[in-house]
Amino acid sequence: MEAVYPYHKKRSQFGRQCMFSDRPAELHIDILPESSTLTEFIERNPVDRGIQIGPDMSEHEVNTTRFETENRGINHVEGGWPKDINPNEVEQTMRYRKKIEKDEMYVGAIIGLGGLVEHCIKQNNAIDIYESYFEEIDAEITEEAPTAKTINVFRDPNTNKRTVSHICWYPDGSRKLAVAYCNLEFQSSLPDTCPDSYVWDIENPNRPETTIKTISPLVCLEFNPKDTHILLGGCYNGQVGFWDVRKGSHPVELTPVEQSHRDPAYKALWIQSKTGNEFFSASTDGQVFWWDNRKLGEPVESIVLDPTKKQDPTKAHGAISLEYEPTMPTKFMVGTEQGTIISCNRKGKTPAEKIVNVFPGHLGPVYALQRNPLFPKNFLSVGDWTARIWSEDIKDSSIMWTKVRVRVRVYALGSRLCSRCPLQIPHVLPDGRVLVAHSSSCVLHHQDGRHLGRLGLHLQAERSLSVCPGVR
Repeated sequence: MEAVYPYHKKRSQFGRQCMFSDRPAELHIDILPESSTLTEFIERNPVDRGIQIGPDMSEHEVNTTRFETENRGINHVEGGWPKDINPNEVEQTMRYRKKIEKDEMYVGAIIGLGGLVEHCIKQNNAIDIYESYFEEIDAEITEEAPTAKTINVFRDPNTNKRTVSHICWYPDGSRKLAVAYCNLEFQSSLPDTCPDSYVWDIENPNRPETTIKTISPLVCLEFNPKDTHILLGGCYNGQVGFWDVRKGSHPVELTPVEQSHRDPAYKALWIQSKTGNEFFSASTDGQVFWWDNRKLGEPVESIVLDPTKKQDPTKAHGAISLEYEPTMPTKFMVGTEQGTIISCNRKGKTPAEKIVNVFPGHLGPVYALQRNPLFPKNFLSVGDWTARIWSEDIKDSSIMWTKVRVRVRVYALGSRLCSRCPLQIPHVLPDGRVLVAHSSSCVLHHQDGRHLGRLGLHLQAERSLSVCPGVR
């Protein structure tokens, strides 16, 4: 039920209605000035008054949400694989291919795609897809002078400075560097020299992020590509071990001295495997050992670097550098202190099959080896006073080399074949200079698209470089 209360009021009770009309002005009162009070005032002459003729304006500030930009790219190498298949694992890809080829639908799918492929081929033959539309227009080419600027300098935090013997980038981006410190000159270290090595944050050169403690100084240090918390190191006394930064600075396990190398372990690399626990090491004692970090009591396998292919330890050449390509899991190359380059096959059954090729190499120790990322049969070596490019099909001599520098010995602390231009060879000199052969487009050592180089100098400092576009 709706309650309604009516309110009634007469028009006369609202008051008198206002009626407005125009009429002339009327003077109601006129007050004249008093002459008696005029003597109490002083006339001001002149009179100043300030006025503001400018418009009134206000200013406001506001802190809006920051807009973050990010550049991303992709390098399409392998595609079409399921998520559970790792394209870098040769065994998994071969097993998956065989499984697909045995499928009944495989033959039908190939026949069905044949007509489409044939149509595309005929279309390409009818249309010149390589036609250049702007040949008459001259492109403006601006060459920038090659430059590199120092981003950070990571110095040895100890009082007794040591040489940087090895540098390794963090696998998941260029955020960290693992640096091994060791004086490789015989009896050059003082008794109280610290044997520790460090992991540095690229943005914080003041203090190392992690300390790698060991009894003997580390000659080399490598991140595990499958588990970035684990590092592999080769010691000056010949032992090899691994560290887990989640468990502290001390090694998880080291190889026994009696089962280790008799000389410094100059190089140790992880092997591409399912578990990520296998690695191999080389030393100037002329031996290459394979290890499993779950059982470091003794090596799994060994090879003697005898160029006569007889596995004679008395004729073995000492190893200085190693080269391992994950796409060829059974093959590896060794650079020796005698200057030779030895190509080996781990799965060889006889001594002659284990030593595949022996290249004459250099006049001195081979400090670095790397295969061409685009043409694996070609590889780069650095030693004595030159950098050389070799082909596995030509064993007698190198196919290309740099000019011999008699006064400056070329070190391989940063020598790399450019991943985008295989003919460019940057290498590092002991005084810190970077020399580039064919310097139109190269990177000293880049990581994940960031053009950051790194230099390990004989001056006990690790230097991070930013390379300009002219030398990328």
